[in-house]
Amino acid sequence: MSSHTSHAKHSPARPSRAQRTAKVQIERDKLALRFYDVIPSTFEALDEVIETLMILVREMKCSLRDTEEIELAMREALANAVVHGNKQDPEKQVVVRCFCQPDRGMLLIVEDEGSGYNPAKVPNPTSAECLMETHGRGLFLMRRLMDHVRISHRGTRVTLLKRLKSR
Repeated sequence: MSSHTSHAKHSPARPSRAQRTAKVQIERDKLALRFYDVIPSTFEALDEVIETLMILVREMKCSLRDTEEIELAMREALANAVVHGNKQDPEKQVVVRCFCQPDRGMLLIVEDEGSGYNPAKVPNPTSAECLMETHGRGLFLMRRLMDHVRISHRGTRVTLLKRLKSR
């Protein structure tokens, strides 16, 4: 795990902005920052963050299906930030935050230092001309696996929401 990792580390300006994005079935006053890290744009750092985030997912007692969906969506969001956002430049950083409301769900925010993109211009990977492509499915998968996906207007921040299913 990177030396920057801190559970329940509070950043005064950032959580309030993140909490404003949590409008879908999450109560802001019960949302707790459970993970915060700033990592270099490398796959090694990405793997370490995923490992730690999956510990939080398991602590929330998600179903096996939810656990697998969350992991894949997080991997896609982080890989997009590293590869497409920061162009694998280890001098550029990716900010990762995870907020949890144990009885309701989790909110993951991934932010990169890239120039951004317009998600409306990302081709549909299920269209005939894209079916044989070896890339371009990350955003599609995130939207299928999570309950809510939001891309910032600048295209440098993705917010993923997963609601816990009733037991």
